[in-house]
Amino acid sequence: MSPHRLVHVLLGVIPVLVALLDVQVHIHEDHRFQLACGLLGVCALALRRTFPALTYLLTLPSALFTDAVLAPLIALYTLASLSRHRVLLGGCALAFAVSDTIWWSWPTPEFLDLTDRSELITATYSMATAAAPVFLGQLVQARRELALRLAEITASRAKERRLLADSVVAVERAQLAREMHDVVSHQVSLIAVRAGALQMSARDPETRQSAADIRRLGVQTLDELRHMVGVLRAAGSRPTELTPQPSLADLRRLVDAGDIEADLRTELPEGLPPTVQRAVYRTVQEALTNVRKHAPGAPATIRVGRTGDTVYVQVTNPPSDRPALRLPGARHGLTGLRQRAALLGGTVAAGPTDDGGFALRMEIPAPHPQ
Repeated sequence: MSPHRLVHVLLGVIPVLVALLDVQVHIHEDHRFQLACGLLGVCALALRRTFPALTYLLTLPSALFTDAVLAPLIALYTLASLSRHRVLLGGCALAFAVSDTIWWSWPTPEFLDLTDRSELITATYSMATAAAPVFLGQLVQARRELALRLAEITASRAKERRLLADSVVAVERAQLAREMHDVVSHQVSLIAVRAGALQMSARDPETRQSAADIRRLGVQTLDELRHMVGVLRAAGSRPTELTPQPSLADLRRLVDAGDIEADLRTELPEGLPPTVQRAVYRTVQEALTNVRKHAPGAPATIRVGRTGDTVYVQVTNPPSDRPALRLPGARHGLTGLRQRAALLGGTVAAGPTDDGGFALRMEIPAPHPQ
């Protein structure tokens, strides 16, 4: 049983036990009628949260005919904590006070003599005793309502903060989309046009093929860029993939599309999670990009496989006898790979090899399907 459930049960049982003890102390077992009234009030307390008004009526004879008054007081407190009807609560409190100040000497009752100062004090005490559970119950009800109101205000403010953050992100995404469309798209378009012109005017077959590859890559980049601009302008209004997500089936095409002599060997089964397949693809893509930039002309060895419950990708290349290309770079590619691997519970290691080359290895947990 949870602690919250245990507290709820105790709060329901303890008042009943206390009222039963009050009956045992104030009513002798030989007084059958008074004992029945007291036990009726104790048993009625089990219904106080479901039928508070009926429960109070059933406990009132205990205050009217006996000195065991805890049961009606508990019922009155419960009614006050659940009801907003002030007239009803005032009437119930008055009924308890009157019942507590009447002595029954059957068949005629005896009332207080309000001209007697001591009996006036007794009546005042009964009124205060009746008012106390009403005020306490109303206070608990007000506290409960205030807590609910505070929770609603907190949730509303949290929603406002999210909406404000979303609006700021939407503005930033729209600005980024404009910059990408106005600057990057324009320059990539010029590259594709110039490559097309070179393809048409060149006489050397190798040059024409290189120009065709440049033009094809430029057109593909433009398509992906337009899709990305559309996603940015959507500003989170609906979930959209940045590009068609690659998988292991696209590895061969990725390797063949590059201008690197690469030896690709994959030993992975089908059915791997899409996130793992994308991580493998992006690792190979980043490694081949680094080979082109930092070791032009060097071959690459690509090994993809599984060891136990771990999928690994390792790309190595020997040193190049040609100078590295002077291209801008901030090592964001390796940083992104490490973040991707960390999200999947894996690791990335990259560094020079003993022969002066370079190696990149990613390991990702991928348990066998049950």
